[in-house]
Amino acid sequence: MMNDALEIFRALADPTRLRMLALLRAMELSIGELAQVLGQSQPRVSRHVKILADAGIARRRKEGSWVFLSLGAAARVAPLLAAIDSWSGPEEGDDQAVADMARLAAVRDERARAAAEYFNAHAAEWDEMRSLHVAESQVEAAIRATLSAAPIGRLVDIGTGIGRMIELFGETARSVIGIDRSPEMLRLARAKLARAGLERAELRQGDFHALPLPGGCADTVIIHQVLHYAQQPETAVAEAARLLASGGRLLVVDFGPHEKEELRTRHAHARLGFTDEQIAGWFVGAGLETTPPQPLEGGELTVKLWLGQRPALADMKDIAA
Repeated sequence: MMNDALEIFRALADPTRLRMLALLRAMELSIGELAQVLGQSQPRVSRHVKILADAGIARRRKEGSWVFLSLGAAARVAPLLAAIDSWSGPEEGDDQAVADMARLAAVRDERARAAAEYFNAHAAEWDEMRSLHVAESQVEAAIRATLSAAPIGRLVDIGTGIGRMIELFGETARSVIGIDRSPEMLRLARAKLARAGLERAELRQGDFHALPLPGGCADTVIIHQVLHYAQQPETAVAEAARLLASGGRLLVVDFGPHEKEELRTRHAHARLGFTDEQIAGWFVGAGLETTPPQPLEGGELTVKLWLGQRPALADMKDIAA
């Protein structure tokens, strides 16, 4: 305990690292973005990052060629933040802190600009996809209704894309993790979620065939319109189910079977929809109880909602008895 305290205080015994702590308290940042805000070189910032990470005050996470930094575990960091807050008064606000926050706002603006450029470039492609099925508002209303029977709790959104499911449920969830294979999509999601006031949502790069999370870490897992990209969808479903705690729920939203072969060639769909029997079989194989699927018809493609649930521990004991 004493060694931990010494390591923490040594790590914070530097003005730059205290500034970094204040910035990470506001939002997750890449090493490059930290260097931009601090006005220091990336190698120098990286040395400071290593000290903070070694002390458990910050966490590093690689995403493509970028490295992102966020605050460390709450149990370790929360007492430090409380102490800093109790020591600081109105007279403590200095020009450097104000300048740091102004430059941090510029980072947010740059993320938003990059996101807007991407959306504009791909708007026609996304509009084409939306025209093939019922309105997104209907799909989202059905998702809300399907998950309304229980609290969202700890949410994991697999294939989060631009973070729409996090926007829908982030405010009511106890915690949120969004996972996507694409670093570009994750950068877009950060910009979008920042505008929505959901900057504390955790975004990670990962593949849905091998998720970078421990088993039993989630109460609600959503796979929204991404399973058709999976070469091995049964593995993706099993991986998603692995994350569920007792009583946890997995919601898959995707297309029913169709024959629009151009979606395979033009939009990289690996599967042309799924049958109810396929999804039910994968759910049961992953140890989940199934419920009747919900179809949303009204276009060339039928959107379906499939819900599976991990039996609660009490239920499993009853079955064993």
